[in-house]
Amino acid sequence: MAEQHTIQVDIVSAEGEIFSGPATMVFAPASEGDLGIAPRHAPLLSLLKAGEVRVQTPEGPQQSFFVGGGAIEVQPNKVTVLADTAMRAHDVDEAAALAAKERAEEALRDRPGHITQAEALAELARAAALLKFAQKLRNPRG
Repeated sequence: MAEQHTIQVDIVSAEGEIFSGPATMVFAPASEGDLGIAPRHAPLLSLLKAGEVRVQTPEGPQQSFFVGGGAIEVQPNKVTVLADTAMRAHDVDEAAALAAKERAEEALRDRPGHITQAEALAELARAAALLKFAQKLRNPRG
């Protein structure tokens, strides 16, 4: 009976599989707004923006992942997240996220470089989302 109340979740990136298992609920940062996905959800395909994917497991603990963008496919019994980049919450390095944000801001200031403004803005958005995620992990109530 528990199978009817769970949905299979697979989170993968170019580096490999980040998570695979059952969930009672999944939350993801879709390009048009945050999604809440429960078992037997209607089929859906959407782009993802950089942010946090939360997976509520049947055992109770919620797991958090950072995705740097990508796509999500939802079927009634399966959610697949194809992330540009992804990492588990415990792998997030706040100092590295801050450094990436500063590099992206510098690239925006020094436009004559090898990076276009659009690329720099996209990198800045990813870095800012990662930094926000890292800070949330450090201070969950703030």
